Amino acid sequence: MSRAFVNEDNQEEAPLIPPRAPLPKGVTNYVTPAGLKALQDEREELNGIIEHLIKSEDSKEKRYKLQLEKGKLNLLEERLSSARLLQFDKEMEEVRFGAKVTVRFDNENQTQTFQIVGVDEADVKQNKIAFTAPVAKVLNGKKTNEQAILELGPRKRPMTILAIA
Repeated sequence: MSRAFVNEDNQEEAPLIPPRAPLPKGVTNYVTPAGLKALQDEREELNGIIEHLIKSEDSKEKRYKLQLEKGKLNLLEERLSSARLLQFDKEMEEVRFGAKVTVRFDNENQTQTFQIVGVDEADVKQNKIAFTAPVAKVLNGKKTNEQAILELGPRKRPMTILAIA
């Protein structure tokens, strides 16, 4: 059809739905109990927003927001359906999913503590890193006082595991 016959006023722009945190293809979507609860709470919140929008007065803005929120909910439902809950012991002898790890970056004489969590609950501000992050992969399976080397391009950062909780 020719553009001459398209009513420009009736064209609604599809919203750009922000993607969820990346999960590499073929990688299981592990979640902690707190991570699963956060996803479920997010679903409840989105359902509430959608319900409110459905009841509101019809407008171009409402249709746009409704399409956006439904898109977010669809992505969330996909993530929830693939979530695999992992329980973890309070006492850990080696670094693995759920562990809180304290490391010393040897060349920098700097320490850092973080927890290894699922991709959706990773948050640097809360010192939570995804199990898919390079540092988590390098530390996985290591024990206290063991050394690991994080390679970021040509840069190598040796680190020693000080504590696992």
